[in-house]
Amino acid sequence: MYEIWLVLNILWELALGAAPWLIVALAVWLALMVVASRRPGVGWRSGLAGTVLVAVVVAIAAFLLVPGLTRSSLGELRYWVDWVNLFGVALGFAVLAAAFAWPLFAMRRR
Repeated sequence: MYEIWLVLNILWELALGAAPWLIVALAVWLALMVVASRRPGVGWRSGLAGTVLVAVVVAIAAFLLVPGLTRSSLGELRYWVDWVNLFGVALGFAVLAAAFAWPLFAMRRR
């Protein structure tokens, strides 16, 4: 239980340090969603193919690059928990990229 509490505290502290960037990113995402939803004939469904492609590419890139960016390597990942955490981080980057890409692809494809 202590480990879970420690992880949550670390994530909270990281979020506090990145709060200005998170607020800007949220404002940009909301603006994209408002602009996309007000355009007539926006193809939300047709924009999914490009969005999924972007998400997959970002997930693979994050999976390969995050260990190096944290001064580690894939060879240092010895336990299944390490691999699950890396997969979770890569998935988080993919979801974030998809959230920004979907309105753009939807507006492009009519």
